[in-house]
Amino acid sequence: MLSSTARPYIQASVPVLQAHGVAITTTFYSNMFNAHPELKNLFNMGNQANGSQQQSLAAAVFAYAANIDNASALQPVIDRIVHKHAAVGIKPAHYPIVGRHLLGAIAEVLGDAATPPLIAAWDEAYWLLAGEFIAAEARLYQSTGYAADQWIEARITEVTTAADGILSIVLEAEDQALPAFKAGQYISVAVTLPDGARQIRQYSLSDAEQKDTYRISVKREAGDTQTPQGTVSNWLHQYAKVGGQFLISHPYGEFTPALQASTPLVLISAGVGITPMLSMLKTLQQAQAKREVWFLHAARTMQHVPHLDELIASSEQMASLHLGLYIEEKPGFATERLVHEGRMRVNEWPFNADLHAQYYLCGPLPFMIAQWQALLALGIPPQHIHREVFGPESLNQAV
Repeated sequence: MLSSTARPYIQASVPVLQAHGVAITTTFYSNMFNAHPELKNLFNMGNQANGSQQQSLAAAVFAYAANIDNASALQPVIDRIVHKHAAVGIKPAHYPIVGRHLLGAIAEVLGDAATPPLIAAWDEAYWLLAGEFIAAEARLYQSTGYAADQWIEARITEVTTAADGILSIVLEAEDQALPAFKAGQYISVAVTLPDGARQIRQYSLSDAEQKDTYRISVKREAGDTQTPQGTVSNWLHQYAKVGGQFLISHPYGEFTPALQASTPLVLISAGVGITPMLSMLKTLQQAQAKREVWFLHAARTMQHVPHLDELIASSEQMASLHLGLYIEEKPGFATERLVHEGRMRVNEWPFNADLHAQYYLCGPLPFMIAQWQALLALGIPPQHIHREVFGPESLNQAV
């Protein structure tokens, strides 16, 4: 627990962090990478280039300060970050480096306002949070049997087109059995780029658990004037061939519904956010579950719906599955009961929102925020709404 001496300084920091948070985090990353360039291997350098990682960290620091006494608000965010850290191999030795440069950035940006008592308070708060991360990550590593930065050599056994711009890649381990996973989890993929740099990205497993293989479905991130191209996704689209090899992590992630429950399950996705939902759906189908499932997916065209043939097959084989596809452009698809033209709108769903159902969201961040807010407006309890986020995220739910 934060000391009574430090608490007033942290609470007083909230407006300061709102005003100077991005400047602090930008300085932090710049100084840390200059001193420790090897850490670039652990960070998404595309998000560094477009500034989204700096903004995300600023939001996280602000959320921590604003909710220092609100453990229930912070815990889901902490749990998510712990899994992300484990997936890239964060070690206890990294925390002193981060702490030193974060406190140094606060002092550098705030100047004379960064008084010794303020820096001491943030030092205490940082190590309080870091201690939680280190302990939770140690428990997670122990539960998986995999140490930090322990990787699996994987070989590609199949590459197919899952939809426009999306590859389906099936993997098997070189010399060991693949670890079991829960539907909704992801693996990290580590690749060495042509310039020799190493980058790591997370991809949800997009199938039910199979005996010897994993499947990921990777969207080529083309980039635009505001966001850079997806470094690893483009590498995979160019170089992923049958027989090719790269390193993958143990599966991680807490976006994992209790599939054996009897309450309705509502899976809401857009774009490549469909991947963890496919794993959940196919796991239920594999178990011949009778649980009522609403599978609602939004895409620009029918050609952009990943693994559409599998979805149609599941809808024909599972009496308890209600499939709804929301297609922005004219679908041109005969099965009208499955397809709705236009954007997904919660108040136009073909069923009444069930207050007892569990809702899972995955897709572009603006899409998830819109669906989250719409569900809350319908009276859905926030503890019944879950989401998966890759890359820098908004912490609006924690603030």
